[in-house]
Amino acid sequence: MQKNLKNLIIIEHPLVKRDLTLLRDRRTPSFQFRAILRHLAGLMAYEVTKDLKIEKIDIHTPLEKTFGYKIIEEVILVPILRAGLGMVGGFVEYLPDARVGHIGLYRDEETLKPVDYYFKFPKKLKDSLILVLDPMLATGGSASAAIAFLKNKGARNIRFVSIVASPQGVRTLNKAHPEVRIYTTALDRTLNSKGYILPGLGDAGDRIFGTGD
Repeated sequence: MQKNLKNLIIIEHPLVKRDLTLLRDRRTPSFQFRAILRHLAGLMAYEVTKDLKIEKIDIHTPLEKTFGYKIIEEVILVPILRAGLGMVGGFVEYLPDARVGHIGLYRDEETLKPVDYYFKFPKKLKDSLILVLDPMLATGGSASAAIAFLKNKGARNIRFVSIVASPQGVRTLNKAHPEVRIYTTALDRTLNSKGYILPGLGDAGDRIFGTGD
């Protein structure tokens, strides 16, 4: 399934697999879905940021002088509205100094192409690690458009973080932005005729905000 897929990192851990199972289950109500998504995003934060730049510093314990480390690389979280908002809390819990930008995109139901409606970012993207967050990497259109916009604003170090991904979405993102790492917890089978991931999670936005039928 991963043939010809590049820069794809699948995060596999028993706690991740447990949370993903609960997110997939259609019986999981919105309030639990939100909490589990936040928790799972926090678990992913460890893997996504394991190579952050750090600096050695001197500190004093209650007993003596020693040394420790501080993170010196700025992180900017960019959720793709609206479902990406559900992942921000988990990352902020472990990266409290991270700044947050927003990209508003929706997928046209007929063309399956992304349509933009909102952009708001912190300044000075060039030297920051940009984490684009969206629970679903489906067709890859929205992800590719969001990353292209960030590049046009000066971003250089960009990573894409999703909960589940389709092979089609990964290939689209690989083709458009071959240097961007893609982090996910599962590479699912395919897309249906409406562009939804199978087996997937359903509509993540609807399940987060309780706006489904």
